[in-house]
Amino acid sequence: MTAEMLSIPGLAKPASRIALGTWAIGGAMWGGPDDENAARTIDKALDLGINVIDTAPVYGFGHSEDVIGRALEGKRDRVILATKVGLNWQDGKVFRDSRPERIKQEVEDSLRRLRTDHIDLYQVHWPDPKTPIEETARALEQLVTDGKVRALGVSNFSPAQMDEFRKVAPLAAVQPPYNLFEREIEKDVLPYAIQNKLVVLAYGPLCRGLLSGRMTADRKFEGDDLRKTDPKFKEPRFDQYLKAVADLKAIADKHGKSMLALAIRWVLDRGPTIALWGARKPEQISGVDDALDWKLNEADMKEIDAILTRDITDPVGPEFMAPPARA
Repeated sequence: MTAEMLSIPGLAKPASRIALGTWAIGGAMWGGPDDENAARTIDKALDLGINVIDTAPVYGFGHSEDVIGRALEGKRDRVILATKVGLNWQDGKVFRDSRPERIKQEVEDSLRRLRTDHIDLYQVHWPDPKTPIEETARALEQLVTDGKVRALGVSNFSPAQMDEFRKVAPLAAVQPPYNLFEREIEKDVLPYAIQNKLVVLAYGPLCRGLLSGRMTADRKFEGDDLRKTDPKFKEPRFDQYLKAVADLKAIADKHGKSMLALAIRWVLDRGPTIALWGARKPEQISGVDDALDWKLNEADMKEIDAILTRDITDPVGPEFMAPPARA
């Protein structure tokens, strides 16, 4: 693993530029759990030098955190453990809930499942329009004071919402969707993070597998796979995105790299970013080293932009993933 690292404000341990994303390990919306492979994936990530593991209670309704807690027994001090708060669920339906009383319950549940006495980075998963942001921030700041949390972050927040949060408590990180195909944060969130010295944990850097270079037009999505509801995986958009991947692969080939490595490298070259590499099987994180210790040049970046403009005539963002407010 490379020496490419970033410092997260409030944390003593430097963070690897690639983190293990564990949404799929939870099983829900990804075809069900596979705990044996999940544990092996976590072990392989550590062996590769990945020291940031990002999860959330809603990933499998606690299952992802539970698997991680068991897998990290005896190894907890090797990782920066990041989880989230602010989503609730009832009868399998997820909704936003960042009330202080919910936060107090969630942190104890997460600590128990993760088998740890503290969370390194605690992030508000989605803004809750029915709870004032300052109330949420105040409850989280108390967790830092109590020693249960080391640093605070937010996910899917706008700059204005981050400003509201930072009036009450310091922010170390922001976690938005960011990849070659979903670049909305370049208009506001990314410049804001750079200006305010926040680390960006970019989720979905492979765009639900589209940018892995392994997806074909005949791929079918079954069961509760969230790609069944993602507009990118429906025609005519699916063909447009696959065409872009095929053309982007020529740039990867020029560097002697895989398409997957190109997609991750692009994210790493855009700013103070950590790419959340999602995986549920050990082989899915093979190639981590291929994404590190090289850079895309200015000509590459211009060529990438030209390909996206030419091939994707009807782009769409990740809005379909946003959970509703609570009733």
